[in-house]
Amino acid sequence: MPGIDESLLEAMRLPGARGASLVDWISGLALGAVGDAPGGDWEATAAETAELGRHVAESGSLAAGGTGAGGAEPGKEPPVEDLIAITGDAYHLLRFVSTPFDSTVFLHLWLDRNDGNLALARIRLAEMADRLVLG
Repeated sequence: MPGIDESLLEAMRLPGARGASLVDWISGLALGAVGDAPGGDWEATAAETAELGRHVAESGSLAAGGTGAGGAEPGKEPPVEDLIAITGDAYHLLRFVSTPFDSTVFLHLWLDRNDGNLALARIRLAEMADRLVLG
């Protein structure tokens, strides 16, 4: 089972990959990063995407079934699997990772919009998230 570095390197082998990171959406820290960072700074990118990820993960209206106050709970599946942001030249795919302890991390993949395949990236990132070993 791959760890953080191996998973991020695997993500970089996807067509069009510009950069990849593993972000803790509670602290806003990048637990690992490879490739280029959007804006040139992985720490700033991690903090900004963590805000977005935290908002979505804690949103009751986006939880499975769309009911209740929702939100991620320790040891539970995140209420949202993926978050996709599309810009003029890129795709940003955030894949929430389930862990046995707190489920407060996501994989962030930055793909070139011309060279990347969003459907393939989503499938592969889900597979990586399922195999990822943290700790």
